[in-house]
Parts: sequence; structure tokens; C-alpha cells
Amino acid sequence: VQLVESGGGLVQAGGSLRLSCQASGLSFDDYAIGWIRQAPGKEREGVSNYDYRNGRTNYAASVKGRFTISADNAKKTVYLQMNSLKPDDTAVYYCAAVTSRADYDWSRPGVYDYWGQGTQVTVSS
Repeated sequence: VQLVESGGGLVQAGGSLRLSCQASGLSFDDYAIGWIRQAPGKEREGVSNYDYRNGRTNYAASVKGRFTISADNAKKTVYLQMNSLKPDDTAVYYCAAVTSRADYDWSRPGVYDYWGQGTQVTVSS
């Protein structure tokens, strides 16, 4: 299984970025893909999650209304559109895959089985 993130960079507050997560080696029908971020000196936190099994999406309260997760099944790619970015959004963003099932806490980084290498997002004030 390989997950490759792209799209990070430096942006001013209020700006936008779109992250991409290209997956290979797994069946999208069996997995949910999450975006998890880690800011300097802080623990990893779940940002958003897309479950291919039922099309359900989840968002952390801190990003709801600003971030949108979507997927292109044919390309096996999950996107995270990030608008109205704030300096507090500065972090390394990881995409990760977890076996889709009914009872798991999508926001908990420990539930994910596979991880990408991460992409840096820096928001200047």
C-alpha cells in the first residue's frame, strides 16, 4: 500500500490550497481515507475523513465549513480543499487509510493502518 500526498506549500492567511492523496495497492471499496495533521509541538489530530464504503465524510470542528474532502474513485485520489486558511492550520498534513468498518473513531490517528509521508502546509499571518 502506498499513499502519496501533494499540494502543500506556503500561503497567506485567508488563502486556499488543495491537497491530493494518491493511493495504490489497496481496494478503495474496503477503506476510508483520512487527513491527519501535526503542528509543531502538538500531537497529530484528525482533520477529515472519507469513507468509500458509504460516501460518508467527517470533519473536525476546527475546519468544518472551510475544508472539503472529496474523492475521484477512478484515479484513487482523495482531495482536501482548504479555504480561508488560518495560521493555526500550519502543520504537516498526512493522508492515511483505515479498513472501513462501522465502529471506529475516524479522528483518532491510531486507528489508521497506512500512512503517507506528509506534506507541509504553512499559513502566514
